[in-house]
Amino acid sequence: MVTVTAPWTPTDPLGEALHLLRMQGVFYSRTDASEPWALEMPAIVDSLSFHVITAGSCWLEAPDGGTIELRTGDVALVPHGRGHVLASEPGLRPAGRVDLLPQHYLSDHYSVLTYGGGGRSSRLLCGIVAFREPAARALVAALPTAIRVDGTGPSATAVHDTVRLMAGELGDLRPGGEAVTTRLADILVVQAIRSWLEHDPAARTGWLGALHDERIGRALAAIHRDPGADWSLDRLATEATMSRSSFAARFTELVGEPAMTYVTRWRMSVAHAQLQEGATVGAVASSLGYRSEAAFSRAFSRITGTTPGRVRRTPAA
Repeated sequence: MVTVTAPWTPTDPLGEALHLLRMQGVFYSRTDASEPWALEMPAIVDSLSFHVITAGSCWLEAPDGGTIELRTGDVALVPHGRGHVLASEPGLRPAGRVDLLPQHYLSDHYSVLTYGGGGRSSRLLCGIVAFREPAARALVAALPTAIRVDGTGPSATAVHDTVRLMAGELGDLRPGGEAVTTRLADILVVQAIRSWLEHDPAARTGWLGALHDERIGRALAAIHRDPGADWSLDRLATEATMSRSSFAARFTELVGEPAMTYVTRWRMSVAHAQLQEGATVGAVASSLGYRSEAAFSRAFSRITGTTPGRVRRTPAA
């Protein structure tokens, strides 16, 4: 007899958010750059850009104006869809946006760019990814302006191993190499975010800090797993094994808004993702616990500033 095992699911709230970091709407570019060079990365709403240095080095001019040196094995994330610059040295001005430069397209989602002045060379894999799942989008929104993960440090063995595998694929393009490289890049983004969560004190504040909290984290996880449940302040307090008043005060303190306001806003985030994927307004309203489309539509418009029908007619780019 064959035993069927349920898919693995993390049991902690933060682990669940990482588990939902499934990337969509992606584009990857392998860049062979020779000094001097500077590349402008475009701003793309609701996206995360990543850069992997597989050979050589470069500088990242972050959206907040800071500069970060990147060396072989390092990974950089720019989470909030903002434009930024990569260059062989600080202060170089790019001639134009990288997506407008001549490059060789291996497919609709993968290109090879050769660029620069002919001096010392560096090799990078750059990508732009998007997330639809509300928990993943909330996690990415909580990240800082830019993140650097040292791929050669003692605490980054997994990152280093993934970068090494990617460098091997990029150095010897074989059949299926694009598929292998892009899947490794997906893994690398999750590893980089996990490394930041484990080591940066900023990961213990705000929404992320609330996920870490033993009691409030349980309530948040319950909302995320079943946003359409008949949630009330009393029921959420029971999930957190707290008194109603203590839970309400603690939730607002950590999350920054009252619990039932969060429930409504979270439902609308889930609804937005489902509508973009083509679900009907009626189906979404029912799945989120609303007894009528009209009640759901009023709540959706109040929270998002647009109508369910308009979102449904405008799929995600």
